[in-house]
Amino acid sequence: MSDAVIAARPRRKVRDGLVISDKMEKTVVVVVQELKPHPLYKKVVRATRRFKVHDEENVCHVGDRVRIVETRPLSKEKRWRVAEVIEKAK
Repeated sequence: MSDAVIAARPRRKVRDGLVISDKMEKTVVVVVQELKPHPLYKKVVRATRRFKVHDEENVCHVGDRVRIVETRPLSKEKRWRVAEVIEKAK
């Protein structure tokens, strides 16, 4: 690839979340919560999103705090992969 193509590529999105399901093979479900103001009323509301995340080594378990990174589509719903486990469940 040329330097112009690499420089034009945007940075990958990164999110921190909590693993809520590890029942699939090489896939975990991660819930990401973010606080943002309501567009009209400006009250801070908690927005919750669930992501299907690729976990190649099956190292994540329920309760782990993980950092996920956007990647190419891996399946119908998987577009994220585990970058690192921030904190293991107790």
